Amino acid sequence: MGTRKLAAECIADIPVLTRRLLAAIFTDNPEWTDYTSVPRADLRDGCRRYLTRILELLSGAATDPERDDVAASIGRHRAEQGVPLEAMLRTFRLGGRIVWEALLDNAESAGSQPHEIREAGTAMWTVIDGLSSALSTSYRNTELEQVRRDERRRHALIEDLLAGRAQDATFAARAARELELPVHGAYLVLAADVRADGRPALVGPETVLAALGIRSVWHTRVDSMIGLVSLEQRDIAAVLDPLRPLVRGRAASSPAVPGLAQVDSGHALARIAMDTLPKGAVELVSLEERYPEALLVNSPDLTGLLVARTLGPVLELPRRERDVLLQTLTAWLAENCSAANASIRLHCHRNTVLNRLQRVSGLIGRPVDGQRAYLELSLALSALELTGRTD
Repeated sequence: MGTRKLAAECIADIPVLTRRLLAAIFTDNPEWTDYTSVPRADLRDGCRRYLTRILELLSGAATDPERDDVAASIGRHRAEQGVPLEAMLRTFRLGGRIVWEALLDNAESAGSQPHEIREAGTAMWTVIDGLSSALSTSYRNTELEQVRRDERRRHALIEDLLAGRAQDATFAARAARELELPVHGAYLVLAADVRADGRPALVGPETVLAALGIRSVWHTRVDSMIGLVSLEQRDIAAVLDPLRPLVRGRAASSPAVPGLAQVDSGHALARIAMDTLPKGAVELVSLEERYPEALLVNSPDLTGLLVARTLGPVLELPRRERDVLLQTLTAWLAENCSAANASIRLHCHRNTVLNRLQRVSGLIGRPVDGQRAYLELSLALSALELTGRTD
């Protein structure tokens, strides 16, 4: 009796074969066949459909096992249920063994010749291999779709947090649960540039922080990468210090915000802090280190007026003279308005420093000393550094 006839004879025994396969699943190395997430009726139906398809392929009623829709649908469904792929492949092999035993029984009763049995065996395991391939392809594609879907949902949640939706307590609780973050407790929000090569200016921050037991989530946009970091009683330095070696461009942190409901404002502050760094900088800063610069970049019109009023005549000088006066003024302010200390930094005589300061005073039409003058000059020099404007 040929393979097709042997298979056709077995189709009537599908209910019996299904019971055998179910029994084998739970007795033959059950740790390899974990179906705890699958209802028993669902599992029985899958076994029945699989065994039927084997016999249909062997009998010629169906073709092309590697593109089989039954195996593909089983793989997709089990992936959605969370059944391990190894368990599915084990089940397919068990089902193949049960069908093979049924074929042998029929061959024996029909008096089949040895060459017919060998042909049936070759056909049998070709079918099992093809169905297993169809199962694996469908299973892995479904897993990939799930990962992409989960990633899209995760990104959507983070975008909603950055838009302020966490002020709704119900949404905050759901977002915290899905992102595995606490609802309450302090957070840092970090922002980092995405470089021209498409890579973020922070490399692998989530992995580094996780190794330290610090929970965080990271979200990449077209132009930036955003991180939400749960402080959980840590100080800011405990987060920023491990991240500094990872910096490949501009990156900045907000001050600590009280909880998820405030990460939107934290994000805005982190972006302001990052804007205090010049283009091309490779540095991670905290807003708490950059408040004067943040005030300047957040009020560009007023900053321009401040620079023009405070240093305008100096900036109109020829480049060489202008640069000497600006360097002298910067060194003098950095040395707490000590001409002697500034002269050491500038490698010139103290009187040279005083003469240059008098020159600045004459150009701007007011003294360079005094609390208000110190403040305005310092801010104006910081603004020049931020914008790179010296012309």
